[in-house]
Amino acid sequence: MNIASRQWIRIFATDITHNQFCVLGRALAYKSAFSLDKLYPTSNIKLYTPTFIPEDPNAKFNGYIPIKELEITYSRSSGAGGQHVNRTNSKVDVRLHIESAKWLAEDVRNKLLEQHKNKLSKEGHLIIKSELTRSQHLNLADALEKLRKIIWEAAKPPSKIPPETLEMKRKQHLRAARERLFEKRKRSEIKQSRIPPVVDL
Repeated sequence: MNIASRQWIRIFATDITHNQFCVLGRALAYKSAFSLDKLYPTSNIKLYTPTFIPEDPNAKFNGYIPIKELEITYSRSSGAGGQHVNRTNSKVDVRLHIESAKWLAEDVRNKLLEQHKNKLSKEGHLIIKSELTRSQHLNLADALEKLRKIIWEAAKPPSKIPPETLEMKRKQHLRAARERLFEKRKRSEIKQSRIPPVVDL
């Protein structure tokens, strides 16, 4: 074994001993009454990594939006903000062409076209705008979150109305119709009473 390799072994051993000593010193050192392990004895200071939940293969939308399918443009924001607003393009305009979005199920696309007619352009783009903050990246994240919520709502299966609710709504409609006819008849009688009687001479 040459001198250089012996030197490396000595440095490596010293480094390990030093690290062990530092860890031991930290464990035996004084800790305040407000230290994290005393305030929260059952918690773990390490970063939490959530467990992976496999995707449902039958789900119509899993939350993923391919950026390549979107048309993203930036422009000047309105409102207060000083010279920063005048110099930077922080307003975000996200457009999704629904007809060509093959990554969405067909019924979801039809529902989007039906539910959001007012947000559609002549070319069939769903337009989402955001100028919530003065940061371009945060506005883009906000616009994508808005788009994600819209798609989630469209992908939800229609809720089944229980028969009790249907019966209750039917009775409410009948009651409202009876009250409307009663008011109409009452108003008609009042108008008839105002007409002077016809007297034959």
